[in-house]
Amino acid sequence: MSNSTTVQSVDRAIAILEILAREGDSRVTDLATELDVHKSTASRLLAALEHGGLVEQSGDRGRYRLGFGVIRLAGAATAQLDLAKESRPICLRLAETVGETVNIAVPRDGDAVNISQVRGPAAISGHNWVGQRTPSHATSSGKVLLAYGALRVLAELERYTPRTITSPDGLGLDEIRERGWASTVEELELGLNAVAAPIRGRDGSVVAAVSASGPSYRLTPQRLPEVAARLMEAAREISQRLGYYR
Repeated sequence: MSNSTTVQSVDRAIAILEILAREGDSRVTDLATELDVHKSTASRLLAALEHGGLVEQSGDRGRYRLGFGVIRLAGAATAQLDLAKESRPICLRLAETVGETVNIAVPRDGDAVNISQVRGPAAISGHNWVGQRTPSHATSSGKVLLAYGALRVLAELERYTPRTITSPDGLGLDEIRERGWASTVEELELGLNAVAAPIRGRDGSVVAAVSASGPSYRLTPQRLPEVAARLMEAAREISQRLGYYR
């Protein structure tokens, strides 16, 4: 299948979901007519969406409606939006206090993905990490997510700098759980250090990490424990906003 054909199929599948959201239960023939495609094409797209739980057949034969998979995806998106919203004022205060860039990262397909960022008053870099996937073993947020089981350690760890830890045993995940925070010292980029603490969801599981990052000459290894203490306090507050009160 060519790239253009694949894109066309995706566009048509999205159109089906939009039609079902607007119209409710719909027949295959009606969907085919609105999409201006053959009935067999509409049936094939519906079968793929049904396999993913995004649509399901209703009680009437030949009619389809949105499936519970859509609710699952919507719930995940809502939870991420809630996390970004609820953590924002705390991150603003934290960035002002520590003077460094503060990020919120969540686990996604083996990596840590940043969903929110606040630059501190002393930040010198304009780099925007929002939406970017970062390797779990080379970032402080990623190490937190690994330590608490939100991500799994890969068998092979890529080296990004001479200081990147490429041995799973060298990540110190037990120590991270004991002290409640993780750090990186020039492990993703030379000249960049970071520290992070875990954010817990309503059920107590770690769902995200809050981190502070800055140039190594300012966010020195000696300063990391001090910043970590503020991060852990902020992480507890964010966790409480998400419904975790232990």
